[in-house]
Amino acid sequence: MKKYKMLFYVLGLFIMFTLPFKALSADIKQYDYKVINSYPHDRNAFTQGLEFYEGYLYEGTGLNGQSSLRKVNLKDGKIIKKQMLADKYFGEGITIYKNKIYQLTWKSGIGFIYNLDFKLINKFTYNYQGWGLTHNKDHLIVSDGTNTIRFLDPQTLEVVRKIKVTKNNKKVININELEYIKGKIYANIWQENYIVIINPENGRITAIVDLEGIINPKDYDYKLNVLNGIAYDSENDRLFVTGKLWPEIFEIKIIKKD
Repeated sequence: MKKYKMLFYVLGLFIMFTLPFKALSADIKQYDYKVINSYPHDRNAFTQGLEFYEGYLYEGTGLNGQSSLRKVNLKDGKIIKKQMLADKYFGEGITIYKNKIYQLTWKSGIGFIYNLDFKLINKFTYNYQGWGLTHNKDHLIVSDGTNTIRFLDPQTLEVVRKIKVTKNNKKVININELEYIKGKIYANIWQENYIVIINPENGRITAIVDLEGIINPKDYDYKLNVLNGIAYDSENDRLFVTGKLWPEIFEIKIIKKD
C-alpha cells in the first residue's frame, strides 16, 4: 500500500510541476508555412517596409544614399514609381492610411507623408527611433527596435497609447517591420527567421511563424540579408514576406505545426 501511495505522490508532484509550463507554452501557437507563389524582387532593395494596396506593392527601402519609396508591380517586380530620400535619411517602415503614405526614418526623428503620386504633403517629428509602421482603423502603429509599440493619432501624430511586447511574460526586443492583419500585429524580429503575432491590446505574443529555410542559402547573408517585410492583401487573403536584398517575394500560407 505504501508503495502505491509513494507512486501517487511522485505522480502528483510531476503533474504539479510540469503542467504549468506546458499550459504556458501552449498559449503560444506554433506555425509553419507553405509557399504558394514567389515573385521577383529587386535584390538591391534594402527592404524596410512593405505594403499591398489596390493591386500593387509599396516598398520603403533603407541605407543612407539608397533610401526610397517605391510602387512595384508584384508579378514582374518592375518599379512603377520611385521617390528617393535625401542622403542624410535612412528610410524605414511605411504604411498607407486613408490614401496617404507614411514613411519613417531610422534615427533622424523625421517622418514623411505623401499622396499616392508620391508628392510630399507634410513631415512630422518624433523622439524615438523609427523602425516598423502599420495601421489599424484608428491609429498608426510604430515600432522602435525595443519591445515598445506605439499607437499614434493619424491626425496629430501624437502617441495615444503604448504596449510592451512580451513572450511568456518576458520582454521581446528588436520588434521591426509590422503588419496589422485581422486584428493582430504581425512583426519581424531583427535578425530572426520568424514572425511573431502580437495581441494589440496587451502586447503578448500569441503565435510564432517559423520561416526557416524559405530562401535559398546561396541568396542569404545572415548578417545583412535578413527577413524583413510583411504585406497583406486583405481583398484576396494573401500574405507576402521578403527580406533585405532578397531576390524574391514569397506568397505564403500559414499552417499549424505538427
